[in-house]
Amino acid sequence: MLIKEYRVVLPLTVEEYQVAQLYSVAEASKDNTGGGEGIEVLKNEPFTNYPLLGGKYNTGQYTYKIYHLASKVPAFIRLLAPKGSLEIHEEAWNAYPYCRTVITNPGYMKENFVICIETMHVGDVGNSDNVHQLPNDKLKQREVVFIDIANDSIPSSDYKKDEDPTLFKSQSTGRGPLQGDWKNKAQPVMTCYKLVTVEFKWFGFQNRVENFIHKAERRLFTNFHRQVFCWMDRWHGLTMDDIRRLEDKTKEELETLRQKGEVRGLKADSE
Repeated sequence: MLIKEYRVVLPLTVEEYQVAQLYSVAEASKDNTGGGEGIEVLKNEPFTNYPLLGGKYNTGQYTYKIYHLASKVPAFIRLLAPKGSLEIHEEAWNAYPYCRTVITNPGYMKENFVICIETMHVGDVGNSDNVHQLPNDKLKQREVVFIDIANDSIPSSDYKKDEDPTLFKSQSTGRGPLQGDWKNKAQPVMTCYKLVTVEFKWFGFQNRVENFIHKAERRLFTNFHRQVFCWMDRWHGLTMDDIRRLEDKTKEELETLRQKGEVRGLKADSE
């Protein structure tokens, strides 16, 4: 089991990020769907009486998605896994500012594969020590990884000039571009604390796959939050009602996209 806490600092308020994240998830889903692969939304509905973080949060929005992957897993897994088994199921409980996401492969790996992503959104610069209230044994296992959306390097294949925080300046808010030690100068500022626990029980492959998954999560978090910031003028000013309408429309578009066109989105590294 590998536990890492990714801390992503953003020049947003915690309230703004709720809309920004949901908008960007909907848009990014379309960029990763096509050619028989992509995201199928089965449920998107309110939930109540589901205690999270020790009962501190218990109401919010529940989503259940299936990711049809194939080309987006490492080559050595594709060789071992039977055809049709590369479906990842994602359940998420969004009790903002706390969110819990559980990713499984019930058709093949069952209880031998679980990714749990717990996110807390806090109005700071990433300097809170234990927002997830981990016990001492888990704290000793946890590795903290800071993600700087402007200064961290990304693969050249992921780079898009219009999604470069060092170049983008928001017309609606005046924020950006993000350069130098921007995190300690930004107002407003907040941090996504993303605690990722990966468990992959497959003899001979556990360490390799768990490390691969964490590498992929870091890449995903970096690219996604570069988009969140650079798409600011698209989502700024939207309400939660606007977001729910967008999600309903996106669900229909995803089903159409998945049935046609070419495979799209980030491919797995050639491991």
